[in-house]
This record gives sequence, C-alpha cells and structure tokens, in this order.
Amino acid sequence: MEILHISAECYPVAKAGGLGDVVGALPKYQNRLGHVAKVVMPMYRTKFLYENEWELVHEGDTYLGSNWFRYAVIKEKTNTLGFDLYLIDINGLLDREKVYGYNDDTERFLSFQIAFIDWLKSWQYQPDVVHCHDHHTGLIPFMMKYCFGNQVLSTIRTMVTIHNAQYQGWMEWSKKDLIPWFDDWKSGLLDWQGRINPLASAIKCADQVTTVSPGYMEELRFAANGLESLFEYEKGKCTGILNGIDTDIWNPETDPMLTENFNIETVQEGKEINKMDICKDFNLDPSLPLFIFIGRLVGEKAAEILPQVVQDSLGMHQGKINFIILGSGDTALEASLINLEAGLGDYFRCYIGYNEGLAHRLYAGADFLLMPSRVEPCGLNQMYALRYGTVPMVRNTGGLRDTVIDISDLSNAGFGLIFNEPTAWDLNNSINRAIGWYYDEPGILQLARERMMAIDNSWEKSAALYIQIYI
Repeated sequence: MEILHISAECYPVAKAGGLGDVVGALPKYQNRLGHVAKVVMPMYRTKFLYENEWELVHEGDTYLGSNWFRYAVIKEKTNTLGFDLYLIDINGLLDREKVYGYNDDTERFLSFQIAFIDWLKSWQYQPDVVHCHDHHTGLIPFMMKYCFGNQVLSTIRTMVTIHNAQYQGWMEWSKKDLIPWFDDWKSGLLDWQGRINPLASAIKCADQVTTVSPGYMEELRFAANGLESLFEYEKGKCTGILNGIDTDIWNPETDPMLTENFNIETVQEGKEINKMDICKDFNLDPSLPLFIFIGRLVGEKAAEILPQVVQDSLGMHQGKINFIILGSGDTALEASLINLEAGLGDYFRCYIGYNEGLAHRLYAGADFLLMPSRVEPCGLNQMYALRYGTVPMVRNTGGLRDTVIDISDLSNAGFGLIFNEPTAWDLNNSINRAIGWYYDEPGILQLARERMMAIDNSWEKSAALYIQIYI
C-alpha cells in the first residue's frame, strides 16, 4: 500500500508542536510494516533544508484564485528520515523560516494544497491513500473529489487526522474564489456556521477521520470549538488512535544528548547523574526534587497558572523543591516567569524558547513533569517522561487520561499523578503528594520509575491500526 502524508510540519524538517513529531515518525514505522509511506510538506527555509541533498522532481504552474503561480517539488536524496520526503516550494508564500504566524497563512497553505493536487494529477501511478493532517491540509479531500478537473483523483481514499480541533483554519466566504472552480451545489461541504471551515470540510469529505487518542475523540463530541454536532453526526467514520513515540529518537539507553545513558536496570544511577548535570548548568541543588514543565506557554497548556504554582509550592516547601520551565508563547507570561526567576533564583529557573537537546536532558534528569493542560488531544511529553523514568503529573483529560494511571490505583499498576482541574490549587495538591514520595517513600518513586519504563508507547501498534483503517 502506498500512503502519502500531507502536513504543515514534520520533525526534524520543521516543527512547532506534536504534529511535527507524529508526521516525522508514523511514516517510518508504516514503511517498516512493509508499506510505502511518503511525506509532502512546504519548503520552509529551515536548517534541515540547507544541510541535506535534494533533487528536483517536478515543476508546474497553477492558480490561487486569479493569481497564477509556479511551484517546484524537490525530494530528499538519501532517505535519511526513513521515508521519502518531498517539499513543495512557492516563491513568495512558502519560502519563510517559520511554519506559522504570518498574515497570509490562509493563502500560503491553500496554495500548498492546490500545488500538491496539481502535482498528484501528473503521477503515472496514484497512491492508495492521501492522509491529511489538521486544517492546513483539510481542503484536500474536498478538492480531490469535487473541484473540476480533478476527477482522476476522486477514487483515491482520503483520511484526515485531527491533532488539535481548536484550530480549524476558518475563512470568510469572500475568499471562496481562491479555491479551484467547483459546483456551487457542493458549497455546503465547505461551510460551517457561515464560514468556510477547512477542518469541518475534511471531516465531511474524508473517507475516514482519526484523532490522536480515544479519549480525545470522545471529548470532541462534547467540546470541539463549535464542531460538536458534526463529530456526533460523523461518528461512524471517526476513530481515536493513540499516538506513539519514536523510540529511535527517545531512548535513554542510546540518546546522544544525555550526560549518562541508562535503562530500566540502571535508571536510579542514570537519572542522578543527568540530574546533577542539569542542576549544575542551572545552579540548583541536585539533592532536591526537580519538577519541570516543557511546552508552549499558552492557555491550552494552562501555563498561566505556573507562576502561582511555583510561588505557592516554594512558600509551602521552602528550600525543599526545584523548578525548571522550558517553553515560549505568551509574552506577558514569559516576562512574568523571568521576573519570578529574579526573585526565586535559588530554586526556580526558566528557559524562554525551545531547545531540543535541553528537553531531552530535562526528561532524563527531572523527577516530575507538570502537565496541567486544559486541552491535550494526545500529549507526547508524558510519554517521553515515561520513557525516561520521570513521573508525569497530568490533568485528567484527553490523551493524558489514556496514558497515565494514578499511583493509587494499585490494581492497574499505577505510576503517575492525576488531578482533575487546571488550577494552581489542584496542581499544588499533586506536588504535595509528589514531595511526600520523594522524601518519605523513595521506594514508591523507584517502583513508579520501573513501571513507567516498562511501558511500550512505541509507534508499531498505532502504525498497524492506521493501516487497518486505510483498508
């Protein structure tokens, strides 16, 4: 079976969040199952582009509304990612450093989708499945089936995977003419609540719809940023498949970014060495429990509660706890954390930005990971933490609920800490539990580490489930 993954992100080419991690791993594992999986994405001007070898495989021209444009498709030569990677270049639209955040993002990703379909029509042998990811590619199922001139593509099966339904790519109907010509009788397949909604269109038009965890799929029927009734109506073709992690990259036994590699037998010593190294870099006391947060500093992650959490915990457990926060996002929150560090520097540090190597080192050296997310479709951070023997402290939502069992549930071999509300109060109560483990019951902490590291969250099982649904 030949599968084309179409995405705005793919690690390590360009990544803004978990979408990039998934698209960077799933095709590789599908290939290992004996299929042919490929990735198509925009040609951003990233470090990966300039450090690898490419060949030109196609040039073409088409229209975005009445505006004619040329595009080029290049292919990475060495298969360095474990799958064929194609980049589509459109001068003036896709030749940017960042993935998102431009005023013309609607035009950028629409032109990318149009160019992809134009290129696909020229293929001698068509793929079996076109697998779209999130709203940035959400109009592809509609355009393949209903735009004039695309009949050759209409029988190819399509799937859309929703990584985060909060973002839907809304467009006003005044931009209708940017979409290639189609029968106006099909306009309802684009519309949701009076606007063109690419994510809603993908749900209506794709043959199958998946989300990144069973728990998130269930939640979307009740909380989907306006799409609740659509998910309820289309539930017959909707499936939740839990994401995996790429265990080639996230493996404490072989991770080149760590000070000391370790496995389930050497986890205690290995984590101590990595913790000492991290604490040395951040001038923190390694004898204290280390709590970390890694992620975007935005409302979805409930990141705005972090300053209060840090202050309350340090006030209650003065001199007995350390925090490190790695992330970026809301500028006011960034400033608040920087100011907080100035006053609490002996026990709290923040790194504003993102650093892949530092993230690996933090997972390896920390004792506890904080994830108070309001919305977490799947969550990968808690799976990375499990792999590296770091106890996840998570809110009871989405994929977090699917992957973490509270330590109090002895019948199910619990290992983490779960709380119900994304509030400083609830998270601090969990921190109190964690500190009790650390100082009074270290055996429980060691047991949790061993249970966590024995869990298999690799992509093999999930990749096979996608193959079943394609068929």
